[in-house]
Amino acid sequence: MSDVGDEFGAEMREAMQRRPAPPGLKRKVMEQRTRQRTLRLRSHTVLWQRLAACLVFVGVLAGAFEWRQTQERRRGEEARQQVLTALRITSHALDTMKAQLAAHDRDGQE
Repeated sequence: MSDVGDEFGAEMREAMQRRPAPPGLKRKVMEQRTRQRTLRLRSHTVLWQRLAACLVFVGVLAGAFEWRQTQERRRGEEARQQVLTALRITSHALDTMKAQLAAHDRDGQE
């Protein structure tokens, strides 16, 4: 059993010994850090671009809706003006006809 304990102790001492870092480890760690930072930056950029695109899309939709409402209001006002013009013409024609009938009745009574 002491052989197992001695063997375990030797393995532990060997595992705990300070060894120099492998060549290029610092470069690899820094490259990985740079890659992760770049990916994070790209993902944030893409997120902001998508958000901006959504805001532009909503703005275009709102503008189109407002334009359509304005067009409908304009058409409604034009129709209203046409109806009022037709009513004025009809009223004038009826007044003229009424005057003519009144004149005819007076001529007939005399």
